[in-house]
Amino acid sequence: MGLCWSNRIKSYTCSNTGLSSKCGSRNGKTLSSSSSKVSIVSVPQTPRSEGEILESSNLKTFTFGELKTATRNFRPDSVLGEGGFGSVFKGWVDEHSLAATRPGTGMVIALKRLNQEGFQGHREWLAEINYLGQFQHPNLVKLIGFCLEDDHRLLVYEFMPRGSMENHLFRRGSHFQPLSWNIRMKVALGAARGLAFLHSADTKVIYRDFKTSNILLDSNYNAKLSDFGLARDGPTGDNSHVSTRVMGTHGYAAPEYLATALELYFWKCYLVDGL
Repeated sequence: MGLCWSNRIKSYTCSNTGLSSKCGSRNGKTLSSSSSKVSIVSVPQTPRSEGEILESSNLKTFTFGELKTATRNFRPDSVLGEGGFGSVFKGWVDEHSLAATRPGTGMVIALKRLNQEGFQGHREWLAEINYLGQFQHPNLVKLIGFCLEDDHRLLVYEFMPRGSMENHLFRRGSHFQPLSWNIRMKVALGAARGLAFLHSADTKVIYRDFKTSNILLDSNYNAKLSDFGLARDGPTGDNSHVSTRVMGTHGYAAPEYLATALELYFWKCYLVDGL
């Protein structure tokens, strides 16, 4: 399970997940469908201002009132989970207009609300929009829109009904049953495909927070990477290092912080836990 994996996995980047047959793209432009070859759109690796990020994303801008309606005013029984960023709520919007709808009707969404007093903040919120607002890939969670209103910072994602891989590995109950070996390998390969796309020559992004809690599963156990708050542009030219500061969850820290080697190290950590 060495570096040869990354070359093998790249050929699977455009597989059909059952929810989408689109391959990776930036700026909302589809690179190809699963039945055709991949054509890569090269995007300059230049820092963008907050205004440029928000204006260039192909995302819906929600009002805070719309998201209050979608989540029934952020009722406690709508909470899906909590983390360093804040709380994640379950909500509903119209599948076509994305307008808020009554609970149980329309399309289910997951809404992440920034904790204004939390450790993570506006910078991580903006990083999510910067990366997920540009990318479309079967193994990256889809960001639908965002809300920036007064002090409110929210992100709206597609709903992943089977939750995180972490829950299936370490929790037991009616909602989280032990997974078969075939499903575990499917999840591992799906996560690796997502990393391969991020590391590709025309994407060059370092994820920096690969862990089982950030691998989300759809209804068919297709894996999608989530939580891009710590992501950074990868090395360009002769630069082999992105940062000398190790980020992410304690216990998954790589011995060396090299660009793609770091991500592969984390992926191997997943294999230890998942298999």
